[in-house]
Amino acid sequence: MPGATRNIMKTAEFLQTLESNSTKALLFEYTAGQLVGANYHITEVKHISVDSVDCGAQTDAWKETIIQLWESPSELGKTEYMTSHKALEILNQVGKMKPYDLHSEVKIEYSNSLFHTAQLFVSGFELSHGTLLFKLAIEKTNCKAADICGVQDTTDIMAEEAKCAPGSGCC
Repeated sequence: MPGATRNIMKTAEFLQTLESNSTKALLFEYTAGQLVGANYHITEVKHISVDSVDCGAQTDAWKETIIQLWESPSELGKTEYMTSHKALEILNQVGKMKPYDLHSEVKIEYSNSLFHTAQLFVSGFELSHGTLLFKLAIEKTNCKAADICGVQDTTDIMAEEAKCAPGSGCC
């Protein structure tokens, strides 16, 4: 979406949020109303460097911290979530082995039998009733060089296509 912006949670903010809420159960909402199961484990932390060229021949580079969550089939039915403290212990151990770029965006990689594997950005968090809930969202693909390439906003294109639908008399 040309012109659209979103908040980006940096790795430092993510770690600080865990530390500030260390006694709380740590939950992740991967889509509206759907939580990662209490049987999740942090199975991998990726320190990613992206070096890209878009369709308008513009270059860009950035870093990401990707935390992978996996639901253990042997712990189905588990109801007690990992605490923020436990997650922070794991992430701090990783940081000792491979230091974080604290200015990089943090993403959560996740999938289950009903949800495709995706790297989800953290759109925010909520505190309530002894829990820390990170809200996750999918970032849609976009033409980063829309202004250079003359790409219209997709809402304009969809409106034009609707005008020329079969039986509309426009074609």
